[in-house]
Order: sequence, then C-alpha cells, then structure tokens
Amino acid sequence: MNQLNQLNQHSVNMTALLLRVGLGLVFVIGGISKLNLLLDASTQTAMVANYMGTSGYINELFQDFLFSAGLLSPWTFLTALSSFELLSGIALISGFLVRPLALLYAFLLWSFVVSLPVDTVPGASVGVDTYTSPAIFVQIRDITLSGMMFVLFNLGSGYKSIDQRLRTENLIVNWDALGLLLRLSLGITFIIAGLFGDYAKIQSFATYQPLLLALGGLLIFAENQLLKATAVVCTGVLVWYILQKISFDKSLIANLNGVKREFALLAASMVLALFSGGARFTFKQIVKRSRLYLSLNLNQ
Repeated sequence: MNQLNQLNQHSVNMTALLLRVGLGLVFVIGGISKLNLLLDASTQTAMVANYMGTSGYINELFQDFLFSAGLLSPWTFLTALSSFELLSGIALISGFLVRPLALLYAFLLWSFVVSLPVDTVPGASVGVDTYTSPAIFVQIRDITLSGMMFVLFNLGSGYKSIDQRLRTENLIVNWDALGLLLRLSLGITFIIAGLFGDYAKIQSFATYQPLLLALGGLLIFAENQLLKATAVVCTGVLVWYILQKISFDKSLIANLNGVKREFALLAASMVLALFSGGARFTFKQIVKRSRLYLSLNLNQ
C-alpha cells in the first residue's frame, strides 16, 4: 500500500482517535467553563454582558436576528448552546455520533467568525472597545477546527469509539486529500500568527513570529520527514504555550479554558508528526507539475 496516498486501517483509526479527542476537549472545557458562570447567580449577568457587549462575540446583526422577536433570551441561548457544547464534546471524546457532529461543527464554527463585532474602517472609531482586527484573523483557530472537523467526518470515529462498536468501519482513506486539508488548516493558523500576531486579539502563541511563519509555510508545502519534523516543532510550540499560560491564581477550568483550542491544534500536529500529510500540492509536487506543464506546452 502506498502510504503517500492511503492510510492503513490502524493509521485511520489512530488519526480519528487523536482528532476527535483533541476536538472534543475544546467543547467539553468550553461548555463546563460557560455553564459554571451562566448557572451561578453571582456571575451569570456578567457572563451574558461579556458575550453581548461591544467586545463580546455576537454582533448587532445576530443579536437582532436571535432576540428581536422576544422568544429567546440571551441567557437561554447561551445556556442551551453551552449545554450542547458540553454534551457534543463528551460525545466526540467517547466516539458517539462522530460523523454527524463533525459535519455540523465544520459549518457551525464559521458562525463564530461572521458573528464577531469588528471595526476595521480606516480612520474611524466607534468610541467603544471592540475588535479592530479582521474577524477571520481573530478566529483563525476556529477555521482550523472547521478543517479538522471535515477531516474527521471523512475518517469516521476511530479506535475506542461507541460508533465503531455499533458498526465496524473499514475505510481506505485517500490521505493525499485529507492530509492536504489538515496541513492547510493547521498551517494557516501559524502563518496568520507569524504575520499578524502583533495586532489586537490575534493569537501569537507567545513565540517568535518569523518562526511561526516558517512553520506555517512548511506545514503547507513540506512532505515526508521534513513535514514530520515541522509538526514535532509545532507540537513543542503548542506545549510551551499551554505551559506558560498556566496561572496558579486561576481555577483549573479557567486555566484549561484559556488554552482549549490548543488541545485540538496539538492533536493535529501529532497526527502530522506520526503520519505526515500526503503528497498533494507539496512544494516538490508543485515543481514537478509545473515542469510537466511547461514541457508539454513548449513541445506543442
């Protein structure tokens, strides 16, 4: 079996396990953190205000769409969404309904991008605290999570999953295509961090930005051993960031909530370190295709 094009069943199952646990942790941690605040009478008002304010996560268009009819309150919406977040995260980790949840989240994660309140008009100021960087840059990690969800949807549930116990899946995966999607998804987060990490609310992983830019480029264009080595370095960057974010002044859940997305990024890095990322549209293949194209056209 050509491992540049396909993964064997063991590799498929291991990849799916790593991705679904990493992604599931994002939603379990986020759900617990939000529900702790939303269900506590002393913090629920501040929590709702944090999400609905000018520097929150839901812009005016979406607030009008969701709440103008008076059928749904912000607290009810956030509590229901957080409950779903927690339950779906548990389901992903346990391997239950993995494909439906992966497909749902692959699209739902984009709603966090389009709903962000942002002001990027040159020379203009709205006079309140809000996001001043493009929403897609601020939420670039959610775009990466969306790509990972599409990969997981195609892989299935993997090892140690309820879905696999209910129905055996034997898949031959074209890793060229899925590996490319995983490389692009993770690579773009590092590239944005490397180029725009100095700007407001854009994640920089507390790491030297030219290094992040180089890692992002290699994630997208490298292959085989170079890609694996790059993924190992990315794993180290993410572990370093998680460790340096730990604060003994915060609770355990608050510490975890501050780095929840990094657990998913860590899972993606581990997959690429173990199994590489296919050969499609790597630098070597682009050069090879370009030479072939030029030779065919010049000889006509």
